[in-house]
Amino acid sequence: MGTAEGVGGTGERSAIVAGGGIGGLAAGLALTRSGWRVKVLERAATFGEVGAGLSLWPNGVRALDALGVGDQVREQALAETRAGVRDTAGRWLSRTDTQELADRFGPLVMVHRARLLDILRAALPAGTLCAANEVTRVGPRDRGVEVEHGGTASRADLLVAADGIRSTVRSALWPQAPGPRYAGYTTWRLVVDAGQRLPVGGESWGRGERVGIAPLPDGRTYLFCVANAPEGQREPGRELDAIRRRFGHWHDPIPQLLAAADEESVLRHDIHALPPLASFVSGRAVLLGDAAHAMTPNLGQGANQALEDAVTLAALLDTRPDVDAALTAYDLARRPRTQRIARRSQRIGAVAQWRSAPATALRDLLLRMTPDSAVLGGLAPVLDWRPPGH
Repeated sequence: MGTAEGVGGTGERSAIVAGGGIGGLAAGLALTRSGWRVKVLERAATFGEVGAGLSLWPNGVRALDALGVGDQVREQALAETRAGVRDTAGRWLSRTDTQELADRFGPLVMVHRARLLDILRAALPAGTLCAANEVTRVGPRDRGVEVEHGGTASRADLLVAADGIRSTVRSALWPQAPGPRYAGYTTWRLVVDAGQRLPVGGESWGRGERVGIAPLPDGRTYLFCVANAPEGQREPGRELDAIRRRFGHWHDPIPQLLAAADEESVLRHDIHALPPLASFVSGRAVLLGDAAHAMTPNLGQGANQALEDAVTLAALLDTRPDVDAALTAYDLARRPRTQRIARRSQRIGAVAQWRSAPATALRDLLLRMTPDSAVLGGLAPVLDWRPPGH
């Protein structure tokens, strides 16, 4: 472990984590396991997450193993068996051999996002989590940081900003950094109980529209629908009708899933991404997860990259002589990788959302002609990641 630099001369290093989502909880757990005294601040009144599915790719599962909770996640997760990309009529354009993927890289699992959060929260020591504590001001203090939150002020050696795409900490300490940009499409997410577990997942691509299906371990199905649309459009109370109109005539089991859904389960969000930042570090503050590199969801890597961030940060703090050297190493390790993955995800989303009939016909043809082995090989730079020192 690196040199102790606890504020106030206690010898115990201290960290404040802003944000109680997957990245923030993972960072809190990673630092705690490395001997740090940690507080995780969450602006919401409770720690929680409304229902949605989450793909944990082999790199994310390895990060969870490094956090000591990999086995718990595997027990809760459902291994995908069949996946790929289809057209609106259900014809396969590309298939993903998930067994070959698992043999080559490790398992791809689906889990309910709320369940992963429960596992991460349960692994943290009592007293670590502080709900209803929104960060209102941050600034340097001595050799650390001072954070105002929930009507009080705290000092620490390190501030980890895991407070999402519209990060308060990033706005305060990176005032010149560009804000999130709309990707041009919106998404509806819902979990459906259709009475049976589906044997197949994957995506179906149309013209400016997509549907994704992912079976969940409890027998329900995670469904997401994507469409090109102006930013900010909403149909309160009628979002389910909107996606039924768009996608209700697509191939089975999409109509059946939409028929079994209820309006209260539908979440709609416009997709935004964060332009590349010049640095993830400012003094003793460091950005992590969406606060650093919010990306479109087309590679399913957002949460996985946040888990990588957390494990890498703690490992480098363990092996570097001081906090500043570790943060420099973190920036050099994480920024190029996450920004490459974000660019790749953006490109995939752009192609998937093409509207032109000739362009989509060419796209679909190229997908059919591309060997499945080439698709898996192309994933290697993303999925081959290992925690530092492993």
